[in-house]
Amino acid sequence: MAVTSYKRRWTLDDRAESPWHSLPVDIPADCPGLLVTLTIPPVEGAVIDIGCEGAAGWRGWSGGARQTFAITPDAATPGYLPGELEPGTWWIVLGLHRIPVEGVELLVEATTGPVSNIPGLNEYADASAAIAVPPRPPRRTLPASSGLKWIAGDFHAHSLHSDGSTPVANLAALGVSAGLDVLAVTDHNTVAHHAELPALSNHFGIGLIPGQEVTTDTGHANAFGEIGVIDFRQPAATWVSEVARRGGLLSINHPLGGDCAWRHPLPEHPPLAEIWHSSWLDHTWGGPIAWWQAWGLEGTTPIGGSDWHNPTSFTPPGSPTTWIAVDANAEGPGELAAATLAGLSAGRTALSWSYTAPVLVRADDELIAIDAADTLVISPASTRHAVRSSAERIPATPGPHILVTHTGEFLATCG
Repeated sequence: MAVTSYKRRWTLDDRAESPWHSLPVDIPADCPGLLVTLTIPPVEGAVIDIGCEGAAGWRGWSGGARQTFAITPDAATPGYLPGELEPGTWWIVLGLHRIPVEGVELLVEATTGPVSNIPGLNEYADASAAIAVPPRPPRRTLPASSGLKWIAGDFHAHSLHSDGSTPVANLAALGVSAGLDVLAVTDHNTVAHHAELPALSNHFGIGLIPGQEVTTDTGHANAFGEIGVIDFRQPAATWVSEVARRGGLLSINHPLGGDCAWRHPLPEHPPLAEIWHSSWLDHTWGGPIAWWQAWGLEGTTPIGGSDWHNPTSFTPPGSPTTWIAVDANAEGPGELAAATLAGLSAGRTALSWSYTAPVLVRADDELIAIDAADTLVISPASTRHAVRSSAERIPATPGPHILVTHTGEFLATCG
């Protein structure tokens, strides 16, 4: 057993140099485990993230949610990838998210050798085993174009693999309770949760879509698909091309989300943007729609995400709801998850504030406003159509349309 320790004061100069700093740890051949502990003194204003890069690639990220993690060949702390500890130089990655003016002294201790108790693992397994499959609400069937059907999804949720409060199993249960057919699990800067998704999808009867929230302090983006880790330390412009090269889909997250608002320059826009987000609390506020219009209506498929972390989150999973028009023959969680990514690629989405809320969908050559009497449909050309019935049919024109109340509250949108 060997211990590598780093104790030093980190300052604003270090933060100005880079948000991320890496500390080397030597991993010998046949190493049975790595245990890492970060000690942060109780200094107001200090927010420090931690993660791990192996000699052969990225192994996981805690952000600021954990200060201790372990990796062994057979198991790892949630958020980290188990597997052989390849010999060579590994790196403990520190994220200097917030550094006080006077700096902060950090102690990082990395121990190589047998790990008798992997932090967080037993608690995670016990919590997962206790979660039952809940009943699903009555299914809502919306009119769709020939050969397609609308399914309900949420493209942003977090588990204990990052800074969420619950196992992936509970996310699946919450999605079923909300009437969702698919739910993307998008933990921060890790894909450790992906290994759980196929079995839990089948058990709970919901398509769990592999995702990751590529997270920096100047913007977040969700990368969807089984595409490996996208390096958040690289320029955001490379995320777009790398995700596309690997066959995934990238979305700008909560572009007007407070200190997490999108501020990275992007010469090439990704195909998706999380226009509808749980932080959009005042539905008469036109900021998200204005951002979408400025970003580019025609080239950006809108999606929605609850960004659920814990019971104190703004909204539960499924609020807002993204409706995706997928192959009508797709059945079962696995097929629906794959069909969802195809539907997103084709730009076939509609958004509403919940599973049962008013919604506007496209079906062949018509737009249909469902459960939206006494509202208005606004076209890309700013023409307006009054909705008077519970299933109003409108001749479709190209481009996104928006459903609003007579007082200007945004209810739904359809591409």
